[in-house]
Amino acid sequence: MRSPPPTLPTLVLSLLVLLAALSPVSAEAAPRRRGKEMTVQEQYELGLRYLKRGNYQKALESFNRIRNYHRDDPLAIKAELAVADAYYRKSEWDQARLTYEDFMRMHPRHPDLDYVVYRIGLCLYRKAPKVAARDQTWTRQAVNTWAGFEGRFPSSEYREEVARRYAECRERLARKELLIARFYKRRKAWRAVAGRAGGLVRSYPDSEAARTEGWLLLAEASARQGDMATEQEALLELESVDPDAADRLRERLDRVRPDAE
Repeated sequence: MRSPPPTLPTLVLSLLVLLAALSPVSAEAAPRRRGKEMTVQEQYELGLRYLKRGNYQKALESFNRIRNYHRDDPLAIKAELAVADAYYRKSEWDQARLTYEDFMRMHPRHPDLDYVVYRIGLCLYRKAPKVAARDQTWTRQAVNTWAGFEGRFPSSEYREEVARRYAECRERLARKELLIARFYKRRKAWRAVAGRAGGLVRSYPDSEAARTEGWLLLAEASARQGDMATEQEALLELESVDPDAADRLRERLDRVRPDAE
């Protein structure tokens, strides 16, 4: 039995559904307020309100809508940066960092570049473990990101915070090297101790780890290997920080040098 032909209302309804499906701009791409389409400025301000309230998903939708449908509008660049901020506020450190890095590549001369570099480093800083004994890959990347920040952005409002966190990260990396040097010392692997301690005092000379135990370990490891020049250099550096510790170490090293046995 054949089905009856479709009625006119059915055809009209089907046509409307088809047109809606084929429409290049969805309703979400053109939000409306009180029956009128929202301007780009209104959409951007709406995204900022969502961001302030902690509704990060809605904020991302608002900012991405501007990026996707209003690329030529000046607010599109601000929306790109706001997307990265939304990911950061969501604690999605990897996605935030990648978005900030994309922004920096696309807009290398943007006036807010100091903020972008500051935030990239913060994403890495947030991921890094605070315990020096753990893997410090993210800490090292944060240091690399913030290196030279003051020279690049001398008037940046983020300069002091970057300097403080940068010093904290470097101290943590120095502490990591010190822990490894201690590990080798317990195994009496003096060549490895000298390598780690030497790297510590050269790479992080202003760190607390280098100023005290770093030079001490380097002096002892050098003495046990018969490297008098490095031993004396390390002792002089240690003496400038802690003369008493240097004197005690000299007395002990006199008994452990290879030629003293």
